[in-house]
Amino acid sequence: MEVPLPPSELLQGAESAPAAGGWRLGFRALRHRNFRLFIGGQLISLVGTFMQTAAQGWLVWGLAHSEWLLGAVWFCAQIPVFVLAPIGGLAADRYSRHRIVIATQTLLMLQAFALAALTLSGRVQVWHVLVLATFLGVVNAFDMPGRQSLLIQMTGKEDLLSAISLNSAMFNSARVVGPSVAGLVVAAVGEGRCFLFNGVSFLAVIAALVAMRLPRFVRGPIAPPWRHLVDGFRYVRRAAEIRTLLLMVGASAICIMPAMVLMPVFADAVFHRGPRGLGFLMGAMGIGAVVGTLALARRTKTAGLTDVIFWGAVILGAAFIAFASSTSFYLALLVMTAAGFAVMRQNASANTLIQTLVPDDYRGRIMALYAMTVVGVGPFGSLAAGALAGRIGARWTLAVSGTLILIIAAVFRNRVRQLAGSFK
Repeated sequence: MEVPLPPSELLQGAESAPAAGGWRLGFRALRHRNFRLFIGGQLISLVGTFMQTAAQGWLVWGLAHSEWLLGAVWFCAQIPVFVLAPIGGLAADRYSRHRIVIATQTLLMLQAFALAALTLSGRVQVWHVLVLATFLGVVNAFDMPGRQSLLIQMTGKEDLLSAISLNSAMFNSARVVGPSVAGLVVAAVGEGRCFLFNGVSFLAVIAALVAMRLPRFVRGPIAPPWRHLVDGFRYVRRAAEIRTLLLMVGASAICIMPAMVLMPVFADAVFHRGPRGLGFLMGAMGIGAVVGTLALARRTKTAGLTDVIFWGAVILGAAFIAFASSTSFYLALLVMTAAGFAVMRQNASANTLIQTLVPDDYRGRIMALYAMTVVGVGPFGSLAAGALAGRIGARWTLAVSGTLILIIAAVFRNRVRQLAGSFK
């Protein structure tokens, strides 16, 4: 069995690329046909996904007017990722990642159609939303490791930073369009049409995946499943650089959840803007994220990405504190733009560093741990956000969250200095 190189040696080899140039370099991943297909299909599908996310929050708020239930829906959608992502990562390292993603996208489409049918028929209740959110989380536990691991097969390592950044930009372009459209659709014809569009939108990404031309998957000799799973955890335990990055994004993800969970409360009860205001707030965050990740895509070297992660956390923490104290809706839009700019640069940088450091044999399992830290820990943040907001209010909850992010940034900075040689 080939012994994987230490992460620091892999990273040093990845830094031999030429220095960053003009904006054209940022789009270099698009020279790969498979990646172009992926981006096109995902853009359409993710617009529907964000329409559903915004409409679902508004639906639950309208049915129950409960901050706790808003947090419970996020909990149900994310806790399966925390519990099952290691198994999803194991599957991504043992089976065809391409086929896994086709299967998961098909199941996500069926979930959206089920939610649409319940809502349009007038029978939807909060428990329906909770059950379907749990199903979505189970599917995402397999989809996220498979999809993240598939990126490098579409582009190769030399264009990985461009691919991850463009993928993030595409993700957040959908974050701009989806909630904004959802706000208008919900105000005009209700939430059910948003769920229906999301179901139809999955046809685009499924068609794109089927049209890809990827090397035939050949399964080599591997250890028994349990030993294979444990080996992934052992690799992270030995790799201090990867462990530091995972802890950073995980801690930040917990603290970001109050903003996501409580956004309907701010749109309705704080700024009195209704569903359109919710769409504008989420859209503003998406605009900032698109700008930030497109700028990040121009980089061709991994050197300096730890600084991007640190300053992203600083900007994000300050933005949440400013948002919590704002009395102006327009100032809140500006602040959420800055928050989106910061958080997606932070996540894209961490994702790139991790994928650059990890040997391909471990990629699925390590990206599963990344999914656990970015999404899987969210349930704890969402429940805490709902419970805390019920006691001290949405504003103070978000201010506490921003303060914690600033503390996390300082701890991360100190840890990176201790591992300075590994990240250079």
